[in-house]
Amino acid sequence: MEILGRSVLLLGGTGLVGSAVARELLPRRPALLIVCGLTRTEAESAIRELGPEAARAGTELQPEWGDIFLPESMRERSRAEVMSDPALRAALLDDLYGELNDDLLHRSALGALLLRRRPDLIVDTINTATAFAYQNIFDSAAQLRAQAAAASISLDAVERHLATLYMPQLIRHAQIALEAMRRAGTSMYVKVGTSGTGGMGLNVPFTHSEERPSRMLLAKAGLAGAHSLLLFLMARTPDGPAVKEIKPTAAISWKRIAFGEVRRGGRPIACFDATRALTLDAAFLPGIDAFAPTGETLRGVFLDAGENGMFSLSEFEVLTSLGLMEYITAEEIAQDVVREIRGHPTGRDVVAALDASTSGPTYRAGVLRQIALERMTELEREQQVESVAYEMLGPPRLSKLLFEGALLARLHARLQDAAALDPDDTAARSETLLRENTDLRVRILSIGLPILLPDGRRMLRGPEVKVAPDADPVGNPVRLADNGWVDLRPANWRKWSARAADMLRERELQGTPEDGSRSDFDSMFTDDRIRPGRMAAWVFRREDRGARVKR
Repeated sequence: MEILGRSVLLLGGTGLVGSAVARELLPRRPALLIVCGLTRTEAESAIRELGPEAARAGTELQPEWGDIFLPESMRERSRAEVMSDPALRAALLDDLYGELNDDLLHRSALGALLLRRRPDLIVDTINTATAFAYQNIFDSAAQLRAQAAAASISLDAVERHLATLYMPQLIRHAQIALEAMRRAGTSMYVKVGTSGTGGMGLNVPFTHSEERPSRMLLAKAGLAGAHSLLLFLMARTPDGPAVKEIKPTAAISWKRIAFGEVRRGGRPIACFDATRALTLDAAFLPGIDAFAPTGETLRGVFLDAGENGMFSLSEFEVLTSLGLMEYITAEEIAQDVVREIRGHPTGRDVVAALDASTSGPTYRAGVLRQIALERMTELEREQQVESVAYEMLGPPRLSKLLFEGALLARLHARLQDAAALDPDDTAARSETLLRENTDLRVRILSIGLPILLPDGRRMLRGPEVKVAPDADPVGNPVRLADNGWVDLRPANWRKWSARAADMLRERELQGTPEDGSRSDFDSMFTDDRIRPGRMAAWVFRREDRGARVKR
């Protein structure tokens, strides 16, 4: 991708790696570089530091700030503040566990940022796995169980625990990122990820003073791996951005070396001294008064590793020793990022590595598929049965499409007939067919699909309905019917008629095997038969935009 003249959004741009990426990008002269940090102070400070280099490049710099994992209305609040406010916490959970829709996308800080800025390129250097994993689900679970054992569990405790669960947060983050980038027209997304252990194994000695290996550290590593696979799937999504991930597997250092006040989490470490000795039995009782502040803060020589904290000489020596975590510089990571953006293979893109090492479709499987289809067709003919769907593959929408395709095939002999069908006549005939054909009707109802009758006000149903309304009344059943009801209304048959016409036009435009190999002939309907599987596959590929990119 050409960086010259493009707009670039740098998430985590105030951190160690983010700053290095900014400096690596600026000589390529992007038109606009948006530096996003957690706080306004951090973002504006980064802009000032980059100002001279941006001026030489002719690049406009603009700051953005806030926690992109929170709703837009809360992005300048701390997570602790959000969690302690019942109204804010409830709103966060609604957006975390609710269905992704247009309103939620715009309410999200990340979604709002991407839709407002519409960047051509995004480089994300936020340590996402750390942000989620260090909420400490283990402590939350212990507290929740203790309350349950005492029969004093509260809504507050339940909501706090729900807000610490990692996977819902990561999944929602990936959903928002992809949908917002698609709408914004973003061409490329590059993630700087993490291994969670600095490239070390489960024997990593750098823990959080719990058991070894640390649960917290492994949670971070697990999330980092899950995020990589979500990025892998994102890269295989049509109409999305090109996706890459650079995953450093060593400690990242350093930003500066200095003598001064030592800070943890941005705050100075206050100095305390013991005032008396305690027995071990008394040392950990609540309300202990055996120490006093000195009135000073901790000072010393330190190496500033950015968001990873400040290290003493000895700590840095241990961390980076040969055979331990060792280290990589932020500038080397930034160089890999920019080389991948510009199309130069570095061998460091995790998404490409996953793509190259997975086992995809094979020629042998393609040959055997045809044999399996022919044998199943033969057995159905011998047994005089059309099975259609069992609702084990999922989703219910597939079973709905297959049964509607089966009805269409029984009512109309050829694809051309379906394209010219009369919706009202087909609706009436489909209802008659299902009332008379007990086997077909029972097959539909028994797997959890209701049948919406042509008047749109009545339905046939069995004991289970796979796609049922939630708290809202059915009212307008269009969405429910689309997702998992066999729909006999004229409007639905009009939709099938349009689909059949589109299939015919597509076949005409794509040509025949005699015209070359440019078409996917299996799905282009090289004959006029209406086959439910072919029809549903076409809907999934074209109408639902569900086609795979890699084969």
